[in-house]
Amino acid sequence: MSLLDCFCTSRTQVESLRPEKQSETCVHQCSVDEPTLSWSPRSRASEVICGTDVSNYELQVEIGRGFDNLTSVHLARHIPTGTLVTIKITNLENLSEERLKALQRAVILSHFFRHPNITTYWTVFTVGSWLWVISPFMAYGSASELLKTYFPEGMSETLIRNILFGAVRGLNYLHQNGCIHRSFKASHILLSGDGLVTLSGLSHLHSLVKHGQRHRAVFEFPQFSTSVQPWLSPELLRQDLHGYNVKSDIYSVGITACELASGQVPFQDIHRTQMLLQKLTGPPYSPVDLSIFPRSDSRMKTSRSGVDSGIGESVLASSGTHTVVSDRLHTPSSKTFSPAFVSLVQLCLQQDPEKRPSASSLLSHVFFKQAREESQDSILLQLPPACDKPSAALPPVFGAEPDCDFPKVQGPAWEF
Repeated sequence: MSLLDCFCTSRTQVESLRPEKQSETCVHQCSVDEPTLSWSPRSRASEVICGTDVSNYELQVEIGRGFDNLTSVHLARHIPTGTLVTIKITNLENLSEERLKALQRAVILSHFFRHPNITTYWTVFTVGSWLWVISPFMAYGSASELLKTYFPEGMSETLIRNILFGAVRGLNYLHQNGCIHRSFKASHILLSGDGLVTLSGLSHLHSLVKHGQRHRAVFEFPQFSTSVQPWLSPELLRQDLHGYNVKSDIYSVGITACELASGQVPFQDIHRTQMLLQKLTGPPYSPVDLSIFPRSDSRMKTSRSGVDSGIGESVLASSGTHTVVSDRLHTPSSKTFSPAFVSLVQLCLQQDPEKRPSASSLLSHVFFKQAREESQDSILLQLPPACDKPSAALPPVFGAEPDCDFPKVQGPAWEF
């Protein structure tokens, strides 16, 4: 059976890819090497929005690109219910065999994963050669978009704590089920309008379970990894006989923490060879190490008092509401970081993967203590109001701009 057969892309008008619609042979071939994963009931919204009739979806605006720029991501409305959804549209005929396999893996695994901090696919179907993936609308987009639009000099520790806590919870779920994410970064962390943080980017996922046995290490280098190299661990980049395991993702958590704190991607402007040498030979980095931010003029320092620099002046919280007083929530150029945050980053960025904590242990780190005690919507106090409803007069055409302030997308900020 070909990959296109498994995707049910025969030239019928619409074919469903929900589990009950796939052939047993297709499911077996595509998931034989995947671990046994826990299931939980779908949300009520997902039970309602499961139709494969393309006329039930009204496209509003393209809000991003993904999957190496091969997928367009649209804000849309489910007409029967009026619910806003996200639709990812990919022309399968434009994909190479390797990319098709990666996309196939992401779609199929999405039906097995059931965790509030893992991005959910409500329904998947094809229209001719076009694959449509329907998922909940994440009003704030990705953490990367938030950095570009509102926090160009980095987020406060309070916001970083809430975002990372949700993302690491999703990562821990994947690790418990024998999977390595291999692409943990800010553009793969999505935020909903009610403050839910979810982890996306499943196309880079790799299972440690093969033929019913869980292996201790992986020796396969991720496909399409050029764009994610700044986040990858030394052992993954080294590609030696020792391989890598789930601790590789923990290194990526540390890099992402620096990304959220500085507003810049560590190693982004460094030659790949120099980056590899720094990762292999240098000491554990911290958010105050300017050597990994070669073009940054930010003056960051460690706070002896342990007080977060914060951005509280930029957001006014009163009676459950908050008002943005400028186009961007500026962070002071001279930032300070608490010892707890620096400790978290340095633990994650240990060269020796055995010295890094597990995702489960990381959730117990003192930096996340307050996040464990807060409610999900507490993150909203650190953010501007989300644009959760397009203009009623918005025409259902590609490229239309909604009557609200969506983050400007530069590059593939929304990804599978």
